[in-house]
Amino acid sequence: MKRQMHINLFIQSRGHHEASWRHPGSTHLPLTDIRYSQEMARKAEASHFDSIFFADVLGLWNNVEHTPFNWPEPITALGALAASTSRIGLIATASTTYTEPYNLARQFASIDHISGGRAGWNIVTTWMDGVARNFGAHHQAHGDRYAMGDEFVEVVKGLWDSWADDAVVDDRSGHGVYANTDRIRPVDFKGEYYTVAGPLNLPRSPQGRPVLVQAGASDSGRDFAARHAEAVFTAHLEKETAQEFYADLKARAARAGRNPQQVVILPGLNPVIGSTEEESRRLLLELNSRTDPEIGRRTLSQRFAGHDFSHLDLDQPLKPSDFPDPDTLETMKSRAAMIVRLVAREGLTLRELLARFAGGRGHYTFAGTPEQVVDLIVDWFENGAADGFNVMPPVIPVMLDPFIEEVIPRLQKRGLFRTAYTGTTLRDHLGLDRPGDGF
Repeated sequence: MKRQMHINLFIQSRGHHEASWRHPGSTHLPLTDIRYSQEMARKAEASHFDSIFFADVLGLWNNVEHTPFNWPEPITALGALAASTSRIGLIATASTTYTEPYNLARQFASIDHISGGRAGWNIVTTWMDGVARNFGAHHQAHGDRYAMGDEFVEVVKGLWDSWADDAVVDDRSGHGVYANTDRIRPVDFKGEYYTVAGPLNLPRSPQGRPVLVQAGASDSGRDFAARHAEAVFTAHLEKETAQEFYADLKARAARAGRNPQQVVILPGLNPVIGSTEEESRRLLLELNSRTDPEIGRRTLSQRFAGHDFSHLDLDQPLKPSDFPDPDTLETMKSRAAMIVRLVAREGLTLRELLARFAGGRGHYTFAGTPEQVVDLIVDWFENGAADGFNVMPPVIPVMLDPFIEEVIPRLQKRGLFRTAYTGTTLRDHLGLDRPGDGF
């Protein structure tokens, strides 16, 4: 059978461009209205997307006056979406830094049961200092966050596996046996950061375990993904870096004793689609014209742990020395390093850099016709850069609709994307094995 790609829809705000909320083609529903997410989820499901995804931030966005970045807590939202869809995968972000393994294992197992096996957990470690203050905690070093996260995931896996697949007997006759306790075991985990007895108070979920998703691109993040991730969201501004990441992560997974084909890599794509090249470029310029460079400057500062960029002229070409060394930061090292590499390679002005990141925050923004978008997708897919894509429309729904109406049918015509779901679970859609229960 011909290899087929995987496509996830990343729903965020009224689109991924920072000015999307002001665009007349964006949803007019409040971001807190679940009908917005339900409508987009059903739209993606009708086109047989593998999944939808919701990010999360555990604090108030620093530009809330001019940039809406608040929506319902994503795991809660998945419960509503599970009831209003039937096939599409449901992925939400949850932090290992500011929650407990038992609670998180229980929440995602519940979503997997409610949805009939469509849940996925996007694993993040939280790097924002302001978030630490919300939880009465101290900001943790980059390496410590990943060490804690690694232990956290091991606990969660153990909890999900604490019931055997056949533990529930549900025999109402005779002695009335609900569960075979020989097929339920404690976790008894004692680590450096966590002590958890277990077992979970829920039977094993339909997928065995919800799908594990991860997005770190630093060296620590790649090792973490190689050990745990079954799907990886990643950000690249050019095909060559995507190919390097793809080959490196597949090799790390193999060294970790895993089948590299069981790690699905999905770069972010921020498509601006027009009927002609000229129209697509005009649409992107119009979007960028709605941005405020000073908001972008503050967002850039946040990427670099609060570094002050206020002295930089918007139209002066930048140099790598204008930025702190990414290796010294305790924020998202990989995204900071990407910005510095881009400046070194292209000599962008600050205004140009902020415009480049306004649409996709470091993900690939491409303006073109439907056929050009298809050619780009197929090129990356067939040349070792991607197993599919994390689609991030700049404005939702007006810039999601042409992707669904013009790009998906072309991919289907080439035999590269499904025309119908052949399974019922997220693991089925992604071609992932169901983990054994270990009993």
